[in-house]
Amino acid sequence: MKKLLFLLGILCFSQFSRAQQIVLPQPSTTPSEAQKEQIKRKYGMFIHFGINTFHDEEWTDGSKPASTYAPTGIDAEQWIRTAKEAGMKYVILITKHHDGFCLWDSQYTEYDVASSANKTNVVEEVAKACKKYQIGLGLYYSLWDRKVNSEVEDWTKDEAYNQYMIKQLKELINIVSPYTSIVEFWFDGGWVKPNYRWPIMDIYQTIKTQIPNCQVGINWSIGSPKNVDEHPILPENQQNGYPIRYFPSDFRLGDPYLPSPNDPKIFVHDGKKYYMPWESTVCISKRWFYNTQDHEYKSIDELEKLFNTATSNDNILILNCPPNREGKLRNEDITILKALYPRIKDKLE
Repeated sequence: MKKLLFLLGILCFSQFSRAQQIVLPQPSTTPSEAQKEQIKRKYGMFIHFGINTFHDEEWTDGSKPASTYAPTGIDAEQWIRTAKEAGMKYVILITKHHDGFCLWDSQYTEYDVASSANKTNVVEEVAKACKKYQIGLGLYYSLWDRKVNSEVEDWTKDEAYNQYMIKQLKELINIVSPYTSIVEFWFDGGWVKPNYRWPIMDIYQTIKTQIPNCQVGINWSIGSPKNVDEHPILPENQQNGYPIRYFPSDFRLGDPYLPSPNDPKIFVHDGKKYYMPWESTVCISKRWFYNTQDHEYKSIDELEKLFNTATSNDNILILNCPPNREGKLRNEDITILKALYPRIKDKLE
């Protein structure tokens, strides 16, 4: 009964009324034009940077003071220039991880850069650099927020938090739009609640009504025939016809796993078939965020093999390179990317 009442509430409070046109993916067994552009991009950089950078932790819980986010600089130009010189076609910036700390000055929370010693709007600086170097910009945003929505088991708080997320997504779009268009939104953390408790339709409409060609993906995108919300369904276990766990969305995620050799592409929602490529996200070293103990890097041979596997069958590779506490990419990352580029250059053209 509670679940039924909750679903009715979502329908009543939806950001998008039936009187407004709803944007949905078109059923198809072949890629759309926007998906073709995503597949063509093929290779990009993941940029994990935030409050975790300063604590040698991958997932903090929202309790670290905003003042502990303390970069001595933010060299966004170096990040984007490096990606461009490495042959990457776009970057994906962490804007808010599970801890809830925002890399922009959000009017909806004080847990952001404006409450730290370095108030640089990182999202804006990256957008400016992407425009300068003519490279695409994707944004990562965690659905799971351990600061603002820590009581995830309490479904009565969902509506207020869902509204919070929609407002923040609109902020992000408004920050970036003067400089460039967002090519991708990468959502994470959905597994902490049942899929029906997330406002996936509202999120999709918020993005697509303003940026129609922006691709939307949600981590662990596919369910099983027995349970659409089963977690996790690893890529080697996915098959054509499996249900889309988070509908609507445009591509599949499941980090840090690579696609299977015979990667399926056709998945189902409400009896209709949808084409969905796979995007792999992999660390160049061991950790997602900068860590003072992270000194083990993948070899050039390993990365070349990884690239070939991840980008076969019309899929995409995003290689994570985390900036350090000085707001710069590590020298090792730059050296590795430069050495890898000649080996894969012909496959990027």
